Amino acid sequence: MEMGEKNILCNSVVAHDFEEVCPERVIKFKPPLYKQRYQFVRDLVDRHRPKKVADLGCGDTELLRLLKIYPCIQLLVGVDIDVEKLQTNGHHLSPYLGEFVKPRDLDLTVTLYHGSVVERDSRLLGFDLITCIELIEHLDSEDLARFPEVVFGYLSPAMLVISTPNSEFNPLFPTVTLRDADHKFEWSRVEFQTWALRVANRYNYCVEFTGVGEPPVGAEHVGYCTQIGVFQKTSGKAPEACASEQRERHVYKVVYTTTYPSLQQEKMLKCVLVGEVLVQVDRLRLRTLRAGERGARGARPGPPAADAPPGPHPALGTALTEAERRRIERSPRPFCAGGKFFVPLQRLLAYPKLRRFQLAEERLRALIADSVSLSADGSAVVVDLHNPWDYRPEDS
Repeated sequence: MEMGEKNILCNSVVAHDFEEVCPERVIKFKPPLYKQRYQFVRDLVDRHRPKKVADLGCGDTELLRLLKIYPCIQLLVGVDIDVEKLQTNGHHLSPYLGEFVKPRDLDLTVTLYHGSVVERDSRLLGFDLITCIELIEHLDSEDLARFPEVVFGYLSPAMLVISTPNSEFNPLFPTVTLRDADHKFEWSRVEFQTWALRVANRYNYCVEFTGVGEPPVGAEHVGYCTQIGVFQKTSGKAPEACASEQRERHVYKVVYTTTYPSLQQEKMLKCVLVGEVLVQVDRLRLRTLRAGERGARGARPGPPAADAPPGPHPALGTALTEAERRRIERSPRPFCAGGKFFVPLQRLLAYPKLRRFQLAEERLRALIADSVSLSADGSAVVVDLHNPWDYRPEDS
């Protein structure tokens, strides 16, 4: 490669690919800079547990893919002006097979919109967190002037994260003026903080400054490679958020949308419940048979009060805590009658895996009634005590 070609590459490289294009430089970010930015957002989600999150300028949707696993998030939105990127990457946000086998507790809808971040769309109102990762430096002066009015004033999220290159770091890279050919500007820390404080004051936000991408030893004075502002809305009302502007306004085009299976959907809840009930009933049935076999051999049977062994067992599940054990012991016990095995619904609801659903007995009965056999009064699940496939010592 000629020297001139190398300089062109170094002058028009996306920040997170810089170390790959210019490998001769000493500066190597570990993890790569883009991963550090995404991890910063993930740490915020861990701390603040937002329900509605939007990523403006979502590009290849990688940040959205990382965020969709968080159980607190129920609405995840990406907006980008590049429709081809959205169409190409939408399928990465689809639920996997495992997410149908083990559904989320809460609903999750993921939507990708084609549109500009300086257009107002009412579907992005009321979000808990909006992220703008390496976005504002791509805006021309006119769009940058409109950006605060739309994002802070109209959308007015509870929290907003903006990251942008720190131009003071650039001299550490070879022949860099702007890190990407599409960047319209890159700010110093003073420039970014001056802009951010002015916007925060106008729209009733407070802002904290930080960053990712530590400088090398001896260059600490330049600050982080990526500077970040975290804006949180104060109690005051943003001047742009008047009632007349909050009316329904749809200007973005939906490129992709999907809904994840969850226990809030009755069909999924019923499927999971029936599976858990049948597994637990069969565990209790097998323990009852084993206790009977020990008695037939003359062994002294142990107390039947607890339905779980004192320690973990690969076939019978993990150990119960003392509180869980007491709760189970206080519930009605399973019993046998006429070759049938009965497990009271109250007993099943005492077990941790079913108790977590926080269902009343009536609700559990209604959900499983057409999938399992119940006693005449509907108070217990009924199965045959013996199954043809049960292992019996005399068969060996």
